[in-house]
Amino acid sequence: MSALSLKNLDVSYGETKVVHGVNLEVAEGESFALVGESGSGKSTILRAIAGLAPEWTGEISVLGKPRSHGVDRSVSRTVQMVFQDPYGSLHPRKTIDAALSEPLAIHGIGNRGERVEAVLAQVGLDQRFRFRFPHQLSGGQRQRVAIARALMLEPKVLLLDEPTSALDVSVQAEILNLLKRLRREQNLTFLMVTHNLPVVSFLCERLAVMRHGRIVEIADVAQLKQGELNEPYSRELLAATAGA
Repeated sequence: MSALSLKNLDVSYGETKVVHGVNLEVAEGESFALVGESGSGKSTILRAIAGLAPEWTGEISVLGKPRSHGVDRSVSRTVQMVFQDPYGSLHPRKTIDAALSEPLAIHGIGNRGERVEAVLAQVGLDQRFRFRFPHQLSGGQRQRVAIARALMLEPKVLLLDEPTSALDVSVQAEILNLLKRLRREQNLTFLMVTHNLPVVSFLCERLAVMRHGRIVEIADVAQLKQGELNEPYSRELLAATAGA
């Protein structure tokens, strides 16, 4: 069964259509990347799956269940999103404990203290961080908290929107290793947006190249590593990364 299935997905902001006829299947346990230049519609697809882009048509299914428009609590238990900017995605006046407890409160889940402690340990943060505020943490620590918050409801799918692009290079490696370990230990499915093709090579099995809101190519990471992408635009992206 597919963890994520998109069929003829169109997404609009007002009268502007930004995603056109996207068809995509992501298998359970797979790590799949959406790559392409800024404005190609990658993050918009994640937002539609998460229920944050209400104006869409087509079909979105999560673990075989079609999702409705807007916020869907059953989908929230299954799919969670990690945003690009960990400082912007965490409330500056809420402690880490409050941020991690909030999803549990919304869904009426008990044992909150124990769950918060367990998830902090999973992402490599000790308990002294629990009652700190986001501004008291480094960028890498904040992103670990953001990942922890996404894990609080024990989802099966994580949507990762440029999860390391706001971090220093050394910290990026730590977060990528953390994500790889969590995926293995919890059998998670990843759908990740990134500009960074080496990140795709490290973390993913397949990728879709997007341009102007459309998928122009789907390839295995082996093709990426060997420089054997088929579409001219895909090869341009690869060349630009190699020359960076």
